[in-house]
Amino acid sequence: MEQVEALMADVVRETGASAGLLYLLPPGGRLLWLTLLSGVSRQIAAPWSRSSVDAATPVTDAMRQRRPIWLESGEQVARRYPQLGIVLPYDFALAAVPFLSGTRAWGGLALVWPVEQPPHLSSRLRATVTACCRRTALVLERAAAQGDPLLPPEEPRYLPAPPEAADPDRAAAALGFTERLPLGCCALDLEGRLTFLNSAGADLVGADAASLRGLRPWEAVPWLHVPVSEESYRAAVVTRRPTSFTAVRPPDRPLLFQLYPDDSGISVHITPAPRRTAASPAPPSDESLGALGLYHLTHLAAALAEAASVSDVTDAAADQIVPAFGPQGLVLMVVEDGRLHVIGRRGYSTEFVDRLDGTPLDSRTPTAYARATGEPLFFPDFADFRRAYPGAPRHDARNAWAFLPLTASGRNTGCLVLSYDQPRPFPPAERALLASLAGLIAQALDRARLYDAQHTLAHTLQTGLLPPALPRVPGLGVAARYQSARHGMDIGGDFYDLIHTPTATTAAIGDVQGHNTAAAALMGQVRTAVHAHAAAGASPGELLARTNRLLTDLDAGLFTSCLVVRLDLAHQRARLATAGHPSPLLRHPDGHTEVLNLDPGLLLGIDPDADYPTTDIPLPPGAVLLLYTDGLVEVPGTDIDDTTEALARHLARTPVHHLDDLAQSLLRHAGHPARNHDDIALLLIRPDP
Repeated sequence: MEQVEALMADVVRETGASAGLLYLLPPGGRLLWLTLLSGVSRQIAAPWSRSSVDAATPVTDAMRQRRPIWLESGEQVARRYPQLGIVLPYDFALAAVPFLSGTRAWGGLALVWPVEQPPHLSSRLRATVTACCRRTALVLERAAAQGDPLLPPEEPRYLPAPPEAADPDRAAAALGFTERLPLGCCALDLEGRLTFLNSAGADLVGADAASLRGLRPWEAVPWLHVPVSEESYRAAVVTRRPTSFTAVRPPDRPLLFQLYPDDSGISVHITPAPRRTAASPAPPSDESLGALGLYHLTHLAAALAEAASVSDVTDAAADQIVPAFGPQGLVLMVVEDGRLHVIGRRGYSTEFVDRLDGTPLDSRTPTAYARATGEPLFFPDFADFRRAYPGAPRHDARNAWAFLPLTASGRNTGCLVLSYDQPRPFPPAERALLASLAGLIAQALDRARLYDAQHTLAHTLQTGLLPPALPRVPGLGVAARYQSARHGMDIGGDFYDLIHTPTATTAAIGDVQGHNTAAAALMGQVRTAVHAHAAAGASPGELLARTNRLLTDLDAGLFTSCLVVRLDLAHQRARLATAGHPSPLLRHPDGHTEVLNLDPGLLLGIDPDADYPTTDIPLPPGAVLLLYTDGLVEVPGTDIDDTTEALARHLARTPVHHLDDLAQSLLRHAGHPARNHDDIALLLIRPDP
């Protein structure tokens, strides 16, 4: 790990980045872990300490796309990553670069700069960052090859700025200078902890400097525990720009705090501020909710809004709450079959959670009580917990608990359990925050369970409409794939088929307009018609003409594209006809690939008298014919001819030893399914040599 730390320290120094976050992906894992950070506090980075590789973040996108992500302003950040923009609404530049070696992505690095430094991401800077990431990938690859892979720690390691050489005379002079000033001076480290406070500053805030050293002022001084003070600190750390705020020291003494940040910490200037003529507001309670808690809550809400399935909600809740809100353990339980079942956990072993799973709803346990009554339970220490529930299971390391009911639409559907290693007082503001967390999770779970039920129905319908397996045809290799766009009910009108009869073999692929059950139902009718006409020996053009007349008679209001190929393996030929479908690709045995521009026919279902010309092509052994739907080549904002040519180049340079491997490669080329806007169906055909 020392080599990785040195590489990160070098790239932060050489690029002038104000902050850096290094992530590692454990072998076989699906969760990206924040491993090293510099220039920003652990609290600020907490919402991104762990993220699924399927999530939309700069680092995960860089890993999936296998290229750097460069964002030159806060506006670009917010437009591309709304969650990040909500939690960090500041102006900064960002780069995310993956650690790549071969086909493996080991993790990635995110770097942040104030927008003035640099004003643009220069080629020199880009080269420096990418070179660092290549070297880091090699270190990770070498460690894994030696059987000792670098694994991320439970908590990220903070890399402080290199210390300046000590100069006792200079330090004494600086101390004397600040002590002689009649104005307040203090210093914070990048974690927000106070490292120095002069006498005038101590007098102004009404606190002893020694008692505050090592503490965050907004946590230690009650009247500074207001969102604006913590928010000003966050803004100074992220943007490296001066910020300021005014707070009222009781009973009515306003003070101006001016923050001046750099890479080693924050200097704060404290002066009296003009008194307001209106009555000053009441001093804030020491139990009010800080800005960081509000931002973490907002970030969790945004993450849950994007979560579709129950597993998505569970992962988002567990991965956000544990790092951001302080518990060492989390258990998420929902009611199923008259019992409370565990659907998510962090910080607990499988053996311990098995003791909780299946808790009866009428049992005398805190989880059952919270679920039944809708009332949260808080236990500040072990004595309180044992007194109330002497027989309840307890993890040895836990000493404080919150049992929060999951309530959605007036129904108590489960319980969220948070546990802490140290005793915790749970002041009213924190109880309100945790109740809000449970409410957000409950609503998200309610939506997700409905989505999962719909998804199961849709998947069953889709599976029933597509062929369960393609027939084996002597002398012919085939492979097929269907990939949903993963939105709505995960159901659409894409289909493929291979019909083999004693006299001929026919392949077909098509796409019914729409992405709903109506499209799927019509797809089933189209596929049945195509199958029947192909089995009857119709030529490709005649097959499309007959199916077209059927659809116009049905008047379904939906149009369909379709491509039909009749194979003549004995004579090494193929006959093709298209009804407005994307052009197929033909990879010749020597590897060069062409786009087959067929005579187009109208989409099915428009004109009952439409004609569908047939094209005859050679199909020698070793050639590969690719049929696909438009989801494989459609990219918003990009010309489809360009993406089709790019697909042809990918097909030309990809080995074709195994068609199943080739099919997976084509899907990877299309991009991650969570980012696609349409379903993908593809069918690969190769006459055997």
